[in-house]
Parts: sequence; structure tokens; C-alpha cells
Amino acid sequence: MTTQLFARLQIYCQTHFEQSVAQLLKKKATDYLRVVFINTLCAILVTYVMRTEGDFFASWVFAMCIGTIAFILIDSIKYLAWGRKPAPRNLYILLCIVCTPIAYFLGLLLAAAIFSYPIKNVLNFQWTYASSFVAMTAIVSIIAAWYFWHRTRMSELLASAEQEKARTAAIERQAMQAQLQLLQAQIEPHMLFNTLANLQGLIALDQQRAQHMLAQLIVYLRTTLSASRAGQTTLQQEFTLMQAYLELLSIRMGKRLRYTLDLPAALQEQTIAPMLLQPLVENAIKHGIEPHMDGGDIHVSASTDAKYLHLSVRDNGLGLPFDYNDHASAPSSSGQHVGNANIRDRLLALYGPAARLSLTPNQPQGAIAQLYLPLNS
Repeated sequence: MTTQLFARLQIYCQTHFEQSVAQLLKKKATDYLRVVFINTLCAILVTYVMRTEGDFFASWVFAMCIGTIAFILIDSIKYLAWGRKPAPRNLYILLCIVCTPIAYFLGLLLAAAIFSYPIKNVLNFQWTYASSFVAMTAIVSIIAAWYFWHRTRMSELLASAEQEKARTAAIERQAMQAQLQLLQAQIEPHMLFNTLANLQGLIALDQQRAQHMLAQLIVYLRTTLSASRAGQTTLQQEFTLMQAYLELLSIRMGKRLRYTLDLPAALQEQTIAPMLLQPLVENAIKHGIEPHMDGGDIHVSASTDAKYLHLSVRDNGLGLPFDYNDHASAPSSSGQHVGNANIRDRLLALYGPAARLSLTPNQPQGAIAQLYLPLNS
């Protein structure tokens, strides 16, 4: 067991080290390409603007030697002093100004060795155009220093923004989890107490029905516990929860509650956020079926079109109140359709504005609650 854990840890560290090295090499290669571009511009300025004696290739080699040494020298000191963190702007510019003359002299020696030029002739050539070379070197150094510092700072800000985005997403997930647990706390107690009260009475009168009720209660509690610990569930699990919930209520309500569940086999593994259907089913029973003298039927179904997953809860109970506003963001003072605003808030947070909840009258009576969830989410 210890050997397996050590092997996994070794693979993990090796993988992350390789990824870190690859990212670092990619960044340095990109930085060096920018240095090559700046060196080429300097060679063009020296050859065609300052009109010095010599061809473009020689000027380019000299510029590359100076620029490469400056890049290595500045980057090495920066890494030793500040690691991968961005250096303070003023100190970084000062570092570039100090390192540039050193890199300039070392680059001249390297280029002279490449072309086998006498170093004395190279220095005399530099002295002839000293004022122009000094001015150009200072300007290029300051511009390059500012550019690389600014780019590093922007990368740091982008990384910070990504971390903040991830932190915000984590907080939102925690808030959704807390909201789900609060929703379950609102739904479960009264249903659980009613079920236990009915179970107590059935034990003495009808042990077979009591055993069936207890079995459904176990299924319901197991499924809700699983949903409370997961960020998503499958439609099959959600419909299993609805079947256990409706079966418990049908035992208590008897023939006054009839229900059907319609879940196509192709949609059984479709994932959704947990506890979206139960508040709609509870509202249908509480405000539609139970107040109706003859009870009623509930039909829960799932279907899809090109863009949306449709979850529907239909009942033929009392129906919607005449003053019901489907666009209201909060439940009415009488408690009618409690949880709809909660569901809309969860839909917005989990799926964005494309998801929605719609409540419309059913014909000839009752209500239809429909959830529209975007499939690409």
C-alpha cells in the first residue's frame, strides 16, 4: 500500500514538474523571440539609419550577441532576486540599465571572436559612433525594460484574475450547496413527520402496507442523502427519488393521488442539478391535488428538443390562482407555489439565463410546471 502511494506521488510530482518546465521553456522561448525582433530592429537602425561602415549581417550578429547576453544576464539576476514574481518596475529598469553596458562589452568581444576581428579595431569603430551607439542603446534598453516588465505585470494580473474567478466559482458552488441543503431542510421535515405518523398507524392496521411504506422511505432518504452530497445527479436518480416520494404520499392519500412517471431510456444518464423536480411536485400536491375534493393525477416527464431538456410536472388539481404572475420573483404572501423563486435563482446560477421555469394552466384544469435546461450546459 505504501509502495503504491509512493509510486503515485512520484508520478504526480514528475508530471507536474515536467508541465512546469515545459511552460517555463515556452515562456522563455517567446521572450527570446521578442529579443531577436528587437535585435533585428537595432541592426536595421545601425546599418540603414546611422549608415555605419559595414553590412547588415555583421550588424545583426553584433546585435544578437549583445542582446542575447543582456537577455541571459538580466533574466538570471531577476530570477535570483525575485523568482517568478514580477520585479518592481523601477528596480527592473535600473537592472536593465546597469546590465546593458556589461552585456554590450561582452557582446562586442563575442562578435569580434566570431568574425575574427581585432578587438582594437572593433573598439575604435565603436568610439567613432560612440554618441549614436550610447543614445540608441539607452533608448532601446529603457523601452525593452518597460515592455518586458509591463508584459510580466499583465501576466500576473491575468493569473490573479483567473484565481479570483476560480475562487468566486468555488464560493458560488458552496452557496448553491448551502441553498440545496436549506431547500431540503424546508421540504423534508414535515413530509418525514407525516410519513412516520402514518407509518405508526399502519403498523397496527396493515403491516404489509407499513413495510412497503418503510421501504419507500428508505429509498427516499438514501437518494436525498446522495443528492445533498453531489453537485449533480442523473435523471434516473431524480426520477427514482420522485417515485419514492410520490409512493409515500400515495400510501397516505390513498386513491386521491395517482401518478405516472415518463423517463425515456435515452435520457436516464442525463445529468442535472439535484432537487429541481421535488419542489414542483410538492407544490402540485400541496396547492393542486390535496385541496381538491377528488384528489387528482400527477404526470412527471422528461423530453428533449434541439437545444433544451424539458422536465414537466402536470396535475389536474385546483390549478393556478387567477392572480398568479409567472414572472414574479418571490412567492405570494399566502405561500402559493413556495420554492419557485428559489428554483429560478438556482437555475440562473447553475445554467445561466438560458434556463427557465414556466408555470401555465393545464386543460381542462390543473397546472403545468416546466423546466427548460440548455443541453450544452
